[in-house]
Amino acid sequence: MSSKSFDPNAAASEDSGVFGLPYSEKESALIYLPVPWEATTSYGGGTSNGPGAIFEASHQVDLFDLEVEKPYEPGLFFLEEASKVRDWNKEAKRFAQKIIDVGGDISGKPSLKKDLERVNELGTRLNDFVEAETRKIFKAKKIPAIVGGDHSVPFGAIKAAGEVYSNFGILHFDAHSDTRDAFEGFEWSHASIMRNVLDHVPQVKKLVQVGIRDVCEEEISYCREQGSRVKTFYDFETAQKKSEGTSWSKITQSIVSELPNEVWISFDIDGLDPRYCPHTGTPVPGGLEFHEALQLIAAVAKAGKKIIGFDLNEVSPGPKENEWDANVGARMLYKMTAWTLYSQGKAKLLRA
Repeated sequence: MSSKSFDPNAAASEDSGVFGLPYSEKESALIYLPVPWEATTSYGGGTSNGPGAIFEASHQVDLFDLEVEKPYEPGLFFLEEASKVRDWNKEAKRFAQKIIDVGGDISGKPSLKKDLERVNELGTRLNDFVEAETRKIFKAKKIPAIVGGDHSVPFGAIKAAGEVYSNFGILHFDAHSDTRDAFEGFEWSHASIMRNVLDHVPQVKKLVQVGIRDVCEEEISYCREQGSRVKTFYDFETAQKKSEGTSWSKITQSIVSELPNEVWISFDIDGLDPRYCPHTGTPVPGGLEFHEALQLIAAVAKAGKKIIGFDLNEVSPGPKENEWDANVGARMLYKMTAWTLYSQGKAKLLRA
């Protein structure tokens, strides 16, 4: 089917692209890069299957959006998974599990030290791959969207964004701060993504965290040391404000006011209440409602800020008969896409 004959009201065909769309990579304004990686996940697993599950679930998403007019029209394209990433992930998981089994304590165990070095080498290789692929997307004048995988995967993409934008912020949705220092010895741990970004991507001038409710003392100290570069909206604080009568709309205004004009959105699905993502690797009670997260993303775009790219991570498919997590992930992906396109002047608000 050609894009000219595409019927947005019809059911998705088996050979259609993401969200049942017919667009080619060349025709598309926004490109999804799937990264099936979960090497250092130490609790629940399955996030490496997230990109594929989200793609399949996307065929069930109705394209009419009640806020952004025809967000599919600029063209959306989901790249094929790179088989080499799957291979790297399989190898890294095998070695990483040995480290995880001893809680990261490899003292006096030279064989485990070599295993750790190999995991870190493969993590660096993964970062280089994601950075190179994201750089290609930027050079083609398109918008990158990374689909993980665990939350370590967007590091290379954010680094590539730093080659294009010299001063941008990150809006970070998560249950966790992800500012640990090489958790369990893994330099590129999913628990260290934001620390790695702050330490290695100087173009990121501000990190604004939302939904955070599970942290360690090390992370609290590190974030405080960053001064005004990090602003965390802890989940218990926003919940308390809401219980005292502060509207979510007012809270979103205070969050948006902390962000610079150009923003990368990094979305760990466990930032939501775990009833939306029960099979994610490290679910934590509390968190954002689905509509609250979307309202915040919309507020960023409506404030005139440019969403330069985004990532969606930690969607872990449940048992075969349970597609709930992938369904939520696909719908979050579509809404993030819609507001990103709007923020870049490639889509308009829907007029009643």
